[in-house]
Amino acid sequence: MAQSSSIEWTEATWNPTTGCTKVSHGCTNCYAERMAFRLKAMGQPRYKDGFKLTLQDDVVDLPLRWKKPRVIFVNSMSDLFHKEVPVEFIQRCFEVMHEASQHQFQVLTKRPERVKEIAKQLNWADNIWMGTSVENKQTIARVRLLQQIPAAVRFLSVEPLLGPVNRIPLAGIHWVIVGGESGPNSRPMDIEWVRSVRDQCVKSEVPFFFKQWGAFGADGVRRSKKANGRELDGEIWSEMPNE
Repeated sequence: MAQSSSIEWTEATWNPTTGCTKVSHGCTNCYAERMAFRLKAMGQPRYKDGFKLTLQDDVVDLPLRWKKPRVIFVNSMSDLFHKEVPVEFIQRCFEVMHEASQHQFQVLTKRPERVKEIAKQLNWADNIWMGTSVENKQTIARVRLLQQIPAAVRFLSVEPLLGPVNRIPLAGIHWVIVGGESGPNSRPMDIEWVRSVRDQCVKSEVPFFFKQWGAFGADGVRRSKKANGRELDGEIWSEMPNE
């Protein structure tokens, strides 16, 4: 339930929960759902129920066993703030993150309304980064909720970017990641949508990380994700917060 990661903006993953349910258009082609059913077919016991939300109680304290500092993406296969995850379980995860102060934890959710609701019940620490996903203008409201959460670092994952997201409220936001969709049935990402987010970040002096074009390149042609790369206007954008 924890492993090194090929995701460009992190080093490892930790999944105290697995499984989820869809809440917006960004979930349509969920990579975690595809992976969960693949692991189920392979006989992986943790995914015997496919993508049904499951608490993986025995891995909650796993980061405490990692002595070497790591940047850890929390719940790459789920959403810690899903409505079916008990507050007590979330609190346990936060206590582990607080105690494992050698690591940086990147918690990402599509449910910032629940984070706001229970934020005062959680033990926040400087090594706990809190982010939300924004895929189009219909989900920009999530940013306003994130801005009210007392995390040391607040970040946006604008992935998959499915439409223009202009006038993002970036006050109190410390990092923005952008990426296109990959995998089956991927939807294309317009280069002007990416440029708009980048330019907003540059203007507001918010670190910008361009993760990937995904299945469609800057020219709109479908290729492999690797072939399309992650250059934007001839430059690799890999900015991180606190650099």
